[in-house]
Amino acid sequence: MSASNTEQPIAATEFMAADDFTLPAGFELIAADPELGPRILTSLARIEERLGEAITQTDKLADVASRHLLLAGGKRVRPLLTLLAAAVDGQINDEVTEAAVVVELTHLATLYHDDVMDEAPKRRGVDTAQTIWGNSVAILTGDLIFSRASLLVSELGTRPMKIQAQTFERLVLGQLYETTGPREHQDILDHYIAVIEGKTGSLIAAAGEYGSLLSGASEETVQIMARYGELVGVAFQLADDVIDIVSDGASSGKTRGTDLREGVPTLPTILLDRAADAGDESAREVRALIDTDLSTDEALGAAVSALAAHPVTEQAWRIATNGLTVRLRRSRPCLKAPRKLPSPHSPTPWYTVKGNYRVKLTTLKRGMQAQAH
Repeated sequence: MSASNTEQPIAATEFMAADDFTLPAGFELIAADPELGPRILTSLARIEERLGEAITQTDKLADVASRHLLLAGGKRVRPLLTLLAAAVDGQINDEVTEAAVVVELTHLATLYHDDVMDEAPKRRGVDTAQTIWGNSVAILTGDLIFSRASLLVSELGTRPMKIQAQTFERLVLGQLYETTGPREHQDILDHYIAVIEGKTGSLIAAAGEYGSLLSGASEETVQIMARYGELVGVAFQLADDVIDIVSDGASSGKTRGTDLREGVPTLPTILLDRAADAGDESAREVRALIDTDLSTDEALGAAVSALAAHPVTEQAWRIATNGLTVRLRRSRPCLKAPRKLPSPHSPTPWYTVKGNYRVKLTTLKRGMQAQAH
């Protein structure tokens, strides 16, 4: 293992005051921790520098297109989780920092591809790459960023390379499952969970595995953090399904209701269909509205508002948050979750990983909005 970064620690107030970086909502308490905060913030600053270096291309179009979404912002949640996983049972070092760069580059590459698949006009508050340069350039830009991530991880050893390859496979399979739809007789909710385990859970699991492995943690801790990342990733996406319905596009930086327009099943619509099949007339009315032509913003807005107002949306939130609590309790004693997670409009209680590093999301809805993709 290489030695820990030797840069001078960065004060929380100095780093958080920077114009070009904002900590994910709710993680301010990490920055305020006198021991953990400076280490995390110094590492995040280095990661930001490395991202800019790693994505550089000599070709002008490739360089501009690759930087497009990186410069648009993002909360760097996956790099942050990589660092936190390292701090659980080891030390943040140069290899951990480089792995955090790999995770963020991989995530960034998937955004270019996702936006083409979804025909999304906005990402992180700016026009998507395919809106500016077309589908071919957007797809090839994502491929370039994937290749840079692979190059970096090749220098970290055989096992990190295997983690990256397995994660990439799961990312692609998750997208394939979403594209092809459920198999014959497959429960649609089981299918959807398989989709988000691949598309979202796999990369957050990799963040936990990279951080703990490269910090020198025990194998037991590595497996725990990989499982923890997977569960958080699934719960994160389930909650994001709800946020896509109840939030405004300005706060999330994405186009609201894109999945509805594309006909992609999400937890709220799956629950809506079940309610309609059970005889809920109001659910049938909302479904009928969703099934109309949603190509105009007015029609889409009406469908989104109707779904947001239906009780299945609140039910979806409870499944996302309470499901995470149950699964964390079943995983390992060192993964502790609060007894009950609240509705999208309530402050959350403390959330603890191994009892030492505490993260309190001031409002789970706001936190998920800020961190989504």
